[in-house]
Amino acid sequence: MSVVAELMRLPGVVAAGEYSYRGDRYSYQGQMSDEMARMASIMCRATSLGVNMECNMLGTLCEDCGLAPARGWAVRGPRFTVCVMSNVFCFIDNETGSLNDTLHTMLDELKDRTNELV
Repeated sequence: MSVVAELMRLPGVVAAGEYSYRGDRYSYQGQMSDEMARMASIMCRATSLGVNMECNMLGTLCEDCGLAPARGWAVRGPRFTVCVMSNVFCFIDNETGSLNDTLHTMLDELKDRTNELV
């Protein structure tokens, strides 16, 4: 089963997908339109580039601080949380979903994926 299908089985996950690091392709499942998925993939790619740059800079300042290389990021809004790991994104309903369960699933499913932004 794909990581996106695994994420979609979790309670509270409203949408999940994958995007290319080049930014020209994406796929998704869940409760969002194609245009919303396109914008989500662009936002996730851009934010991932920034997070990776910042973690690499911090890793240069403190080599053993555990921040580099970055594995992903999450942001929590009033209704939804977005989690990104590798090139996989996931939207969680804050009232019905579990951030811990989602991140645990993503870590398990994506442990062998490279973090290189190609």
